[in-house]
Amino acid sequence: MTPTITIDGRVIGGDAPPYVIAEMSANHNGSLDTAFAIIDAAKAAGADAVKMQTYRPDTITLDSDAPEFRIRGGLWDGRTLYDLYAEAHTPWDWHRPLFDHARARGITIFSSPFDTTAIDLLEDLGAPAYKIASFEAVDLPLIRYAAATRKPMIISTGMADDEEIAEAIAAARDGGCRELAILHCVSGYPAPASDYNLRTLTDMIGRFGCVTGLSDHTLDNTTAIAAVALGAAILEKHFTLDRTGGGPDDSFSLEPADLAALCGAARTCWQALGRIDYGRKSSEAGNMQFRRSLYFVKDLKAGEIVPPDAVRSVRPGYGAAPKFLDRIVGRRVTRDVAAKTPVRLDAVE
Repeated sequence: MTPTITIDGRVIGGDAPPYVIAEMSANHNGSLDTAFAIIDAAKAAGADAVKMQTYRPDTITLDSDAPEFRIRGGLWDGRTLYDLYAEAHTPWDWHRPLFDHARARGITIFSSPFDTTAIDLLEDLGAPAYKIASFEAVDLPLIRYAAATRKPMIISTGMADDEEIAEAIAAARDGGCRELAILHCVSGYPAPASDYNLRTLTDMIGRFGCVTGLSDHTLDNTTAIAAVALGAAILEKHFTLDRTGGGPDDSFSLEPADLAALCGAARTCWQALGRIDYGRKSSEAGNMQFRRSLYFVKDLKAGEIVPPDAVRSVRPGYGAAPKFLDRIVGRRVTRDVAAKTPVRLDAVE
């Protein structure tokens, strides 16, 4: 049986459309009003959920200038981890108004906790699910703590090898999680499509037996749509109001029009997958008449032998099927037939 999970009443996996998560991350850029607007825009675009990140700089790293705490290369080159997370975090006193706003707008909201105090906060808010970020997929005690809430859990697997993925799944199961999903992910910001190796996704589905999806850090929607064709039940994309907004995550996030396009295309792709079906489709019914069939192209009298040049395969499809041509040519007609009339099998001996 195909595995499923349910978040906030929405069934995910199996025969359900892809579940699209708009990752707000740091794209509020320090403005609660911007965070509200991101929720509104995600709802308008058709996303199923908005996801936050719940941490403070002191719960995710240490305030240190030591070399190992300083980022080298990439988008955030030269910054310390503490400085980056101080800018990027969502203040904890914003969480309740953001949860209330999302619920009022009719869109699911949940978060990625980065320590146990974050889970405690989210439990107080009635979070319907938990998302474990790729960098925390090796934090098995954190996974067990989240699992003990008995809420559905989604684990991103960026940088994790197959053994580490199996360990994270086991920690979730052992901790009490009964509704678990995993996301194939490449933790590059942005990540090139060539790094995604989407065939891994189909292997994950068979190997781990979980609802499986994609956390996509590429700059467009192609990789995500391809993942749906390969069985992805969840799509997660960073989302912003303005890619040029200057925030830590803006530059590799989707804007509202892009998210709307993703939601529409993902569901169209899922609908197109359908099921194995060789039967005639409803949209074809009106065109059946235009298939080829056999027509007489010469007048023939009863008793005459049908010569090869008296019958042709043409459109429309009201005559005998072309596969019966050899049963017609060389036989005697049983009645007079006129040119440009359909061949009937009972018209020959």
